Amino acid sequence: MGKVSTRQHIIERADQLFYERGFEATSFADIAQAVGISRGNFYHHFKKKDDLLDAVVERRMANTRMMLDQWASAFPEPKDRIRAFIQILIVNQAKIMAHGCPVGTLCAELAKLEHVAQNSARQIFGLFRDWLAEQFRSLGRTQGAEALALHLLGRSQGVTALAMAFRDPAFVETEVAALERWLDSIDQPALPQDQPS
Repeated sequence: MGKVSTRQHIIERADQLFYERGFEATSFADIAQAVGISRGNFYHHFKKKDDLLDAVVERRMANTRMMLDQWASAFPEPKDRIRAFIQILIVNQAKIMAHGCPVGTLCAELAKLEHVAQNSARQIFGLFRDWLAEQFRSLGRTQGAEALALHLLGRSQGVTALAMAFRDPAFVETEVAALERWLDSIDQPALPQDQPS
């Protein structure tokens, strides 16, 4: 395994372990074992855990941008793009029920630790917020687009938290259906304080 690919493999496995176990509970030894390298080789690539965390956050930012770009290419209508965001609750249902939202759980943990990286981690939510607001503006919601985006983002985070607590697929499916009904009820122009029912 070459230098670049080893580093990338470390970041990928760290990303997975931070999600499944948490940042604080995951040690360098855990990641080195998952990658199949010695700790000495590991330290050649990352000397501090915070540097690895920064790389993981950058990876998640890049993957989020790529997903949003894919939705923009795949769906010409903004309502279908928003629906793709809602549907990730179904697409990732098993992972969400096991570990929660990868962004939400990381942001919550870093906030509790008062970790300096919490600001960069929360920028991933900022990507979603800005992208969703753009879609709502494209639907004619020029006023209140950000409020709608934050409401949808907040509702989806609530669903992921309860999905992890209850481990109930039917709950996730019911909430996704409610969010899609709410989305379908949005006609342009309308008031920004619409709530999912």
